[in-house]
Amino acid sequence: MKIRFFLLTGLLSILLIGGTFAQKNKTTPGQVWSLQKANDWYKAHKWLTGANYIPANAINQLEMWQAETFSPEVIDKELALAEGIGFNTLRVFLYSEAYKQDPKGFLKRVDQFLSIADKHHISPMFVFFDDCWNKTAKTGAQPAPKTGIHNSGWLQDPGDPASKQESNFAALEIYVKAVMTRFAADKRVLLWDLYNEPGNSGKLESTIPLLKKTIEWARTVNPSQPISIGLWSWGFEKLNELQLANSDVVTYHNYESPEWHQRTIDLLKASGRPLICTEYMARTKNSRFSNIMPLLKAEDVGAINWGFVDGKTNTKFAWDTPLADGSEPIEWFHEIFHQDGTPYRKDETDLIKKLNFK
Repeated sequence: MKIRFFLLTGLLSILLIGGTFAQKNKTTPGQVWSLQKANDWYKAHKWLTGANYIPANAINQLEMWQAETFSPEVIDKELALAEGIGFNTLRVFLYSEAYKQDPKGFLKRVDQFLSIADKHHISPMFVFFDDCWNKTAKTGAQPAPKTGIHNSGWLQDPGDPASKQESNFAALEIYVKAVMTRFAADKRVLLWDLYNEPGNSGKLESTIPLLKKTIEWARTVNPSQPISIGLWSWGFEKLNELQLANSDVVTYHNYESPEWHQRTIDLLKASGRPLICTEYMARTKNSRFSNIMPLLKAEDVGAINWGFVDGKTNTKFAWDTPLADGSEPIEWFHEIFHQDGTPYRKDETDLIKKLNFK
């Protein structure tokens, strides 16, 4: 606990001493939003709640977005479930290889996804890059899930060592700018999350060059929606400083119990910016809807849990507790619904509806 407190205190120092949030009222195009603009944007929305979303029939981002496996009917059915419990946003991972494979088709599918989401009164946020899980990807048919293993097919983007190779940056720039330019003024898009958990999978500070470039590309486009890079590991001082300094709205991940989640909120509020928790809810770690979602609402912090419909990602199984026989976990780690649309726990969906419709 002392180590955790020290790391959080270090984060507070970045917030207060580093000059990260010096701008208060003036925003220059292509630069970080002023505090006033960021807070005005947040106040214009209802309390933001939702889930990290991938269709149940997709094992990874490629399977979601490739033409041959893109499933608007499944997405429509599942987003109806999200609407039914009052969710108004979803965090959705894009994928650079899916764009590279079929640029026009990819943008068309993103537009189609946004139309489905809009039909269900949901404004998604999109994630570009990701340092989590498998290092390499191949287009085409994706592997079957590994029995009982959490996220066995999830893909880093652009991968490892690809994310470290500057020779790849030109193509990645085309991708980021093409997507953001296409939807820069689209009111159906809530927010741009530039990079999921930079430095994860042992990459550490080797991610910094690509992250800096991604920030530069995004600010060049200057979208109407805010930009953020979610905090997730309090010990990554250089990355945290870079992420905070370039976020219009502060997003973060926290799978801890309420008392530690509260400490994180209290410290991040020093930024003066709106807060959105873009990953929480791991039942066996005591991060639950029952004890975290009411806290987030009381603190006016956006609440986006990991997991939605139980499917090929296998995230009902815990990160560190694989079940080789694929048997049902004693308690699901993530996810809200079975594939037939019934809740895993009705008391949870009742609570979610109560908090969202109250």
